[in-house]
Amino acid sequence: MKPKIAIACQGGGSQTAFTAGVFKALAENNVQDHFNIVSISGTSGGAICGFMFWYAIKREENPFCKRVLDFWNDNTARTYQERLFNNAVIHSLYLAGKGLIPQYNLSPSSPMAKSSFSVATFGIRDEFTDLQTLLETHIDAQELAAMGQQPEPPILIIGACNVLTGRLHKFSSYLEPIKIEHLLASACVPNIFPAVSIGEMAYWDGLFSDNPPISTLIDPRFVGSRNVPNEIWAIKINPTTADEIPVAPDDILDRHNELTGNISLFHSLRQIERINDFIISGAFKDEFLANYDIKEPIKIPRSFPDDPDAPYHIPRIEMSVELAKSLNYESKLDRSPEHIDRLIQDGEGQGKRFLQTRLEQMDTRQQN
Repeated sequence: MKPKIAIACQGGGSQTAFTAGVFKALAENNVQDHFNIVSISGTSGGAICGFMFWYAIKREENPFCKRVLDFWNDNTARTYQERLFNNAVIHSLYLAGKGLIPQYNLSPSSPMAKSSFSVATFGIRDEFTDLQTLLETHIDAQELAAMGQQPEPPILIIGACNVLTGRLHKFSSYLEPIKIEHLLASACVPNIFPAVSIGEMAYWDGLFSDNPPISTLIDPRFVGSRNVPNEIWAIKINPTTADEIPVAPDDILDRHNELTGNISLFHSLRQIERINDFIISGAFKDEFLANYDIKEPIKIPRSFPDDPDAPYHIPRIEMSVELAKSLNYESKLDRSPEHIDRLIQDGEGQGKRFLQTRLEQMDTRQQN
């Protein structure tokens, strides 16, 4: 039987175009011939990429990477005016981060912020300036509502943070119909977008402490007992290490953002490592493992490169060293075609390399 896999997509703004490239590599190299995708999770931009991939699989589209690539093509600065706006935003962030110009903090809900944005984006496509419009262009909301709850794999998990209760929240297709509002909630960076209200609750970006949802992928309450994966593939956006201590304000902010984005990922992986160690030691009864459809430790990537190797460790999917070192905080908002294309191409290369490695590891294991 094909191994059951869950794919967890880390968030990171425009940099998550890398994930689109990974999905392109998985689709074009026939990942489903070798693996059974039972669940996909994501936060922020990772949630949007994961959703597009999930949506295409559910609709039996071919190739099922086209929808996420089309989304990023539409999300790219294409016209002269869009490029001008994009460059102005990135350059302003850079100058403010270097302390060369003053930085003003306005609430995204304030009339001044809304009117300023309206003036600055006059004449630009709504798809480029409004995330909801962009999503509605690529998602049939009526069809999505008609799909209803989706208890059959793959299960989609979208991470967000409940502003009022302080709890992490997981929108799961196993438990409820997925909505465009769930994606907006997961991508709601609070200093850019007003909180997204769903019912009586309000949500902010899940990047705060659940980037991406990992532990939920092995929780039968959210995915079903038969959809607990044999492997969790992590598509990682934020680099783990840094070559030097950041000093400039924008470099400090960038490193702070990277560390914050990685904390929950590493914490979740540590939790699963402990579960794996219990399985190896025989701490769980066979009946317990059978109820979760688990026969051996769940394969996961290690958190840090120098962690002791374990038999259940597999590689993670992350940017090439060259690309990662060339990025900064401002690049998380950069939607220039050159930047997006570079991210997608790197994701394609890294995704293909990962898949080849996993297939070679499986062949070696079968031979032994």
